Amino acid sequence: MSVRNWGMVGGGKGSQIGGAHRIGSSMDGAFRLAAGALDVDPKAGRRYAMSLGVPRDRAYGTWSDMLEGERDREDGIELVTIATPNATHYEIAQAFLKAGIHVLCEKPLTMTIKEAISLEVLAEKNNCVLAVNFGYTGYPMVREARAMVRRGKLGAIRLVVAEFAHGHHADASDADNPRVRWRYDPSQAGVSSVLADCGIHALQMAEWVTGQRSTELSAHFLSAIPSRDLEDDAAVQISMDGGATCRLWSSAVALGHQHGLTLQVFGEKGGISWAQEHPNQLLYTPLNKPTRIVERGSPGLHKDTVESTRIAVGHPEGMVSAFANVYRDLAGALDGKSAALDRLPSAADGVAMVRAVTAAAKSAKTRGRWVSV
Repeated sequence: MSVRNWGMVGGGKGSQIGGAHRIGSSMDGAFRLAAGALDVDPKAGRRYAMSLGVPRDRAYGTWSDMLEGERDREDGIELVTIATPNATHYEIAQAFLKAGIHVLCEKPLTMTIKEAISLEVLAEKNNCVLAVNFGYTGYPMVREARAMVRRGKLGAIRLVVAEFAHGHHADASDADNPRVRWRYDPSQAGVSSVLADCGIHALQMAEWVTGQRSTELSAHFLSAIPSRDLEDDAAVQISMDGGATCRLWSSAVALGHQHGLTLQVFGEKGGISWAQEHPNQLLYTPLNKPTRIVERGSPGLHKDTVESTRIAVGHPEGMVSAFANVYRDLAGALDGKSAALDRLPSAADGVAMVRAVTAAAKSAKTRGRWVSV
């Protein structure tokens, strides 16, 4: 596997997600952090990039400087990761795709459906990979869950229960924390906060595992802290195109929940359950039989699971390893490997989630009226 030059926009010092991207991208030696525009403060961004080993002439003050500096270099970046507030995703992704540079964008892909579709079309037109960082699909046992559904082990899927609920924004006195404030600002976050920030991870995982898309939904949004313009708790009922019903709960005020990403899938022949805080185990209950623990690293698992497993059975799995699997699949996709491309959270996934968030916001404004996705 050749080492590809990679760049990052956002994800600077103090970022919640930047470090996970940098560690994940480097784990297989497929990408080298060659360029960065890491902070809204140009001086701070350049300084931090150089502290990470980025050469001075490739530590940029702005993303537009980075694009201008990289696009015509013989050793220019082949992939850029966008880890900036939601409102900036479209402009940055569009510019890099137009330059023929592959893009991994943090979620949500954009703030509007029109923007999301235009990026998907642009990526296809320019023969670029456009992926969205639904990074939790990189966990081996999430990939095993998908394989079990595809092989028919659960039969027809009846019900999906998806959650991403934490309590880290429950303190009303934290309103001026910049890492919190922007998430509830419609000008930066869009029409939704916690659903667009966290809930779509759970919903995308539900769609990715079951192979079904959302078609209609009914949503209830709550701003438990009244000063917030956007919701800090969301409950959504969803009809899916394969006949399943999905019940989705996402919250930022669920005190006692640390991360709270879980997925349960119930079919006519069996059910499965996975929790990100206990990622090594997938619980599998066949119809009329006892529940089994399917352990990561054990014999007989699907090849996607095996290829995504990095450490011996029994050792704790990590989020950065899941991100690393996304980056390894990106490298495989750039090499034309269809299996890697199939595993990637795609532009189509990004568009589907923007559609769902937009529909949920519309439904919530009408006291839960059912809305087409």
